[in-house]
Amino acid sequence: MRKTSVIGIFATILLGASLMSAQASRTWVSGVGDDANPCSRTAPCKTWAGAISKTAPGGEIDALDPGGFGAVTITKSITFDGGGGQVASTLVTGTPGIVIAAGAGDIVTIRNVRINGIRSGANGGTNGIRFLTGAELHIEHCSIFGFTNAGIDIEATTAAKIFVDDTTSNDNGFAGLFVTSTVSVAADVYKSRFMSNGIHGVFAQNNSNVSVMDSDASGNAGNGFTAFATAGTATVNLSNSSANNNVTAGVVAGGGGAVNGLVNVTGVSLSGNGTGFSVGANGSIKSFGNNYNNSGGAPSAGLNPVQ
Repeated sequence: MRKTSVIGIFATILLGASLMSAQASRTWVSGVGDDANPCSRTAPCKTWAGAISKTAPGGEIDALDPGGFGAVTITKSITFDGGGGQVASTLVTGTPGIVIAAGAGDIVTIRNVRINGIRSGANGGTNGIRFLTGAELHIEHCSIFGFTNAGIDIEATTAAKIFVDDTTSNDNGFAGLFVTSTVSVAADVYKSRFMSNGIHGVFAQNNSNVSVMDSDASGNAGNGFTAFATAGTATVNLSNSSANNNVTAGVVAGGGGAVNGLVNVTGVSLSGNGTGFSVGANGSIKSFGNNYNNSGGAPSAGLNPVQ
């Protein structure tokens, strides 16, 4: 019995080692690939989901050529790279495009990917990129559009850092970027655009601190940039950015109950909005100078200059 048990344990160890060795640090997907393949460069997979199980934690999945690579849930550190100058896309209806439900120390990067919700009326994918858990999420050089809820939906249940660089999120039913957390979440947005969304361009909600630089939130059916908390606080730090032709307001701060929404602005340009700066109950907008406002309504109401 003891000999049999030892042999069984040894076989289990060998099997585990074999499975680990089957995972490559770099795998590939192709529009003409097959998920039955090993996802090597010469035998690529067809989808992100097919390749991720064959990619080691911390590894990278690269697109060889144009293709639609499908929806996926990410549970480990990984990089998706669609490559430059080609269409590496995820098209979904009725579901999120990419969901991140990773471990506390995991870092996920989504780069050079087009995510299309195929929205027509009330139909379409729910969220383009949906973040739930993980240490960091990097969204770089992506185009996200056509979702019924948010293009980028950050609803963190653990403390996390989000980075959005050179990305466009437009024509989504609710917001281009939505950030909230049950604990705390910090988001840095650089050189990105949030346009023609159903309500908000960028919406910072509970326990969030969102810093936006060199970016634009224009043509939204509600507001450009919003900080509004119903629990904890919501902060938007807005610099060298613009919000134009939003139906309701360019920049909004407010809060529900006794919680606060704060927006700090410097070098912000507002034009053609229903109202420029809008401050609601429990809201505060602080100016650090060099702003331009050519919007209607009461553009300076509640704006607190800081020297």
